[in-house]
Amino acid sequence: MKRLAALVALVLAAASLPALAKTLTVCTEASPDGFDYALFHANSTADASSEALYNRLVEFEPGTTRLVPGLAERWEISPDGKTYTFQLRAGVAFHSTPWFKPTRPLTADDVVFSFTRQLDPSHPWYGQPRQGWYYATALQLGQLVKRVSAVDARTVRIELTRPEAPFLADVAMGFLSVLSAEYAQALQAAGRLEDLNLKPVGTGPFMFRSYVKDAVVRYEAHPGYFRGRVALDRLIFSISPDPAARLQRLKAGECDVSLYPVPQSWDEIRGDTRLRLLTGPGLITSFVGLNVEHKPLDDRRVRQALWLATDRAAIARAIYGGAANPAGSPYPPSQWSHDERLGPLQPDLAQARALLKAAGLAGGFPLKLWIRAGAGATNPNPRATAELLQADWARLGVKVEIVTLEFGELLKRTRAGEHDATLLAWASDNGDPDNFLTPNFGCAAVAAGSNVSRWCRKEFDALLAEARELADPARREALYRRAQALYREDAPWVPLVYPTTAIATQARVTGLRVSPFGLNNYANVDVR
Repeated sequence: MKRLAALVALVLAAASLPALAKTLTVCTEASPDGFDYALFHANSTADASSEALYNRLVEFEPGTTRLVPGLAERWEISPDGKTYTFQLRAGVAFHSTPWFKPTRPLTADDVVFSFTRQLDPSHPWYGQPRQGWYYATALQLGQLVKRVSAVDARTVRIELTRPEAPFLADVAMGFLSVLSAEYAQALQAAGRLEDLNLKPVGTGPFMFRSYVKDAVVRYEAHPGYFRGRVALDRLIFSISPDPAARLQRLKAGECDVSLYPVPQSWDEIRGDTRLRLLTGPGLITSFVGLNVEHKPLDDRRVRQALWLATDRAAIARAIYGGAANPAGSPYPPSQWSHDERLGPLQPDLAQARALLKAAGLAGGFPLKLWIRAGAGATNPNPRATAELLQADWARLGVKVEIVTLEFGELLKRTRAGEHDATLLAWASDNGDPDNFLTPNFGCAAVAAGSNVSRWCRKEFDALLAEARELADPARREALYRRAQALYREDAPWVPLVYPTTAIATQARVTGLRVSPFGLNNYANVDVR
């Protein structure tokens, strides 16, 4: 009997050995800015926070733009389009961590807290972030949402001041992830509000364990996840800014997933039977944002000249290996309401020089172009892209100084409007065309910092406001096409390309899908 008991104990001990745990190691491109996504906007931060740790009332089916139930099992919209009533799932568990032990499941109070802290200036948490609430301000939700209330423990009512066609899709965005009001109250009482971002507690598929900046983020499976415990036991983000290093680590077996391999390596990956390449068209536009508050970029003739001097086809070939298409609109072709008539303009140096001469700048001018260190989903080589732009614009006499910043620092400083020009990309957050325009060009988005061009045109703003109130997609599309024409006329961006998104994995990884939003969610992933 003693021998049997010893054998059972040995088997149980072996079953708990770390080596037997299913671990997915992801070589990712950048450190997260934090773990409360309402404060930030980089996709690398969304992967580490809203995608891994939290849920929304409504969510996107993985790999698509289709809305599906999340924390709300169902919802109703009033006939006038101004009242949304969400019925919450029963028994949704929050993470139990060393720093917080929840005493109750999800209730409507958690939803009310998660929304109103960003919308109500009288809320005790409203002033917590010094930089403000990025998305809530950019989307003008403070003016849109009249009231968020708990009808009962499992029913939330959101009342709007006007109909808003993109609202349900907005609710599915990461910044409206539902956090624990109980945890927030405990932090407030202890005077540790910053821990909501540093020591996160959510309902999502994974629980936060630790973070070493610029090195690694560690998670464990949430045993009480409402959709059922995920197949993985552990999730590790290993931060590797260099795409070549990420791929080498994948081939060496140090990583199971390597994000955003450069297109020039795709054939190599496809030829390796140990690896798989996942690709998909993203709702993504790569661009140069021109700060119209900095002279001489306040003159649209100057901005138009830079547009006309840019060889987008050369960028698509040299940087993206053909895995991108030249851009002429803020929308990629896969976004409904994209105006196919606004294709990329061919370089026209004669016209560009005439525009600069008319602006009194025949001899050119100095310009600082900010780029990120490393590479990400939207650009495999920002430095080389900037050098091509530098050469293109030098033909006009524009003297481009390339400034490289760590990605988080770049976003922080462009948000404050310190830049002349910055090389960035926008990935749709929700599949609605408004998401490309309101956060990037809306007047309210200047203060929010998402409008990096800091361009505000009242006629353009009015078109967006009218479109948001309409339920008819055809009428909305007509307005968005007019808005795209105004964008083309004023050129606050120099659009570059529409890139294809790629992810490389070990062949044993299953269940991962490429998101049109450029996000990465590992809840459905398994390793064989």
